[in-house]
Amino acid sequence: MTSYNIALNFEDGVTRFVECKEGEKVLDAAFRNKINLPMDCSDGVCGTCKCRAECGNYDLGDDYIDDALTADEAKSGLVLTCQMKPSSDCVIAVPTTSTACKTSQQKFVATVAQVTPHNDAAIVLELEVDASAPVFLPGQYVNIDVPGSGQHRSYSFSSAPGERRIGFLIKRINGGVMSSWLARAQTGEKLDITGPMGSFYLRDMQRPVLMLAGGTGLAPFLSMLEVLACENSQQQIHLIYGVTRDLDLVLVDQIEAYRKRLPNFTYNTVVAEEASAHPRKGWVTQHMPAEALHGGDVDVYLCGPPPMVDAVRKYFDDNGITPNSFHYEKFTPNVAAKEAA
Repeated sequence: MTSYNIALNFEDGVTRFVECKEGEKVLDAAFRNKINLPMDCSDGVCGTCKCRAECGNYDLGDDYIDDALTADEAKSGLVLTCQMKPSSDCVIAVPTTSTACKTSQQKFVATVAQVTPHNDAAIVLELEVDASAPVFLPGQYVNIDVPGSGQHRSYSFSSAPGERRIGFLIKRINGGVMSSWLARAQTGEKLDITGPMGSFYLRDMQRPVLMLAGGTGLAPFLSMLEVLACENSQQQIHLIYGVTRDLDLVLVDQIEAYRKRLPNFTYNTVVAEEASAHPRKGWVTQHMPAEALHGGDVDVYLCGPPPMVDAVRKYFDDNGITPNSFHYEKFTPNVAAKEAA
């Protein structure tokens, strides 16, 4: 029997996937998986189960009333989960917390497969997971417990969903809790992981995309680009990868490989350090070509440290640039907190 993966993204950043059978309503599939999505009537009358479908194909039927969901709301992507029958994998934004729906973050165990340092700037951590590990959306992150510390750190996937070997690009920090542990980590060691989480993920591509990466904020874009390459995307994509020093430019060979796999993908690298001999020096906002903004008909994804995120937002405001959509994630390398919009 045909079934579809439905990603339920809650307001607190938790993502849960449920399998929805062909002809089954999303609300019923969620209940079957012990996730109590908001509902009252379940008959398309009250509108309590209203959510937003961010991507995917589905049928709402005609058994609900306009007071529950108007034609304009349906056109904008709002759905009633008590009526929604998917015909493909879907992503649904649920306007409440996971705890309110009596569900929680998923936990799983991964095995260290490889630890690869890149200069003194970053570390690539590769982990093996089994088939029971939760699926994630390209761009999302997890919390990884640092053994023996009682602490965890948040890292975005750099690998594509569905792979048994998952990857993370981690900034090296002298004396950092995770960096210190990785310096002595051994293949085969186990790590406890919580997730996936985060509202920063690749949406259905309907127009050109501008990707802005700062430092190890490159990680989620590698995950997105792998998905797009596997889908043979023909959409225009431009990536600007900004770092502080020349040594911070890591995994450029992987980016170049995507240029060969994606026919309409281009990228530039930018180094902020004045002493650098890099051909493009300064900040990302100084090397943002007008053609990459497509007059505002563009979806912008930004992942980097808070000063970079704030600078890009100010640049857009100062120059009257209003992208069709703007998704960003701030991160601070030595703490677990992340902020996305």
